[in-house]
Amino acid sequence: MSYFDELYARHEDPWGYTSRWYEQRKRALTLASLPEQRYASVLEIGASIGVLAEALADRADRLLAIDVSAAAVERAARRLAPREHVRVEHHDITRGVPAGPFDLVVLSEVGYYLGDALPGVLRSIRDALTPEGELVTVHWRHPIGGLVLDGDAVQAAVADLDLHRLARHEEEDVVLEVHAWDSRSVARRTGLM
Repeated sequence: MSYFDELYARHEDPWGYTSRWYEQRKRALTLASLPEQRYASVLEIGASIGVLAEALADRADRLLAIDVSAAAVERAARRLAPREHVRVEHHDITRGVPAGPFDLVVLSEVGYYLGDALPGVLRSIRDALTPEGELVTVHWRHPIGGLVLDGDAVQAAVADLDLHRLARHEEEDVVLEVHAWDSRSVARRTGLM
């Protein structure tokens, strides 16, 4: 049994996505950072029990939510079952990005678990983006026991992708960035400038 499956065996919601204000606020920040109102095709990597996916589904024509934990996938599938345009799959991102392309990829609280595979995974994500595609990364900034990478190291790796950074939100606890092929701001994209 994997680390994540063991974690989900002990806890229904291991990170408190449904109960912690920190997680609720981080989810709101993530959604507010999205440059587009709606996306044709979205990929959420590390969807856990599907709480963020549930909110992303409101802004997506198609959403694929993946997680490496079978237990998490089962819980997310139950949560998202009423949404016909959402698929939930058991998938290890280190074995490749699911078939795209995607207008939006969300990588939240996952990058530091990828270790040496992170640069290759990030390149594969970049290559799966549409020409208008965006990558949103959100990561905890404090050390995580047993892991070499932290949120700042993940963001540094994302900076090497040759994508334009459209937004950055940084706090003591969390760093959120939005990267895209298109360097235009929301105001420019929508004709305000």
